[in-house]
Amino acid sequence: MKKEEAKTNRPHGTPELWLEEYGDYLYRYALLRVHNAKTAEDLVQETFLAALSALNSFSGKSSQKTWLVGILKHKIVDFFRKSSRETAVEDMELAASEPAEDAFDAKGHWRVKPAEWTVSPTAALEQREFFEVLQHCLNGLPERLCRAFTLREMEDMSSEEICKVLDISPTNLWVILHRARNKLKKCLETKWLAESRNQDE
Repeated sequence: MKKEEAKTNRPHGTPELWLEEYGDYLYRYALLRVHNAKTAEDLVQETFLAALSALNSFSGKSSQKTWLVGILKHKIVDFFRKSSRETAVEDMELAASEPAEDAFDAKGHWRVKPAEWTVSPTAALEQREFFEVLQHCLNGLPERLCRAFTLREMEDMSSEEICKVLDISPTNLWVILHRARNKLKKCLETKWLAESRNQDE
């Protein structure tokens, strides 16, 4: 029996089929956000189990891939929410205290407003080399900086939502994102843009 025929004979929407068709994509999606292979695997497994339990509620208005990604997003946010409570206070203080004196004036306003992140992770990740470099740069960030950046730029969450997930104040979030963007910019300029220029020469 041909592979295509065998696939059509399997029950529609089973973990076996999901793993074969979407497993790699979901794993890469999770890994880029949680930066730990074991955690990414666990989140994908939890996603499949949750999808199996909710299969009867799947309306078919979106593709199964889109549906599974939506479930995985919720799993990732829940993971961040739970683990943020366990993150050491020192990590939070390190992220927020160092730049505060230079970042704000006497009235608490930004001296220089943090620039928006102009790189499109979704488009750039189509390039395997960039994925590897971005993964390396994100791994180098302190945990809170990495999670805040991920929720803002990859999950497109609002500041209010991120503050609730990470249990931080808006001021701390602004400082954290500012530091995260600066660190990633420097890392990408060194690891990615420099290498790209060298390849073009």
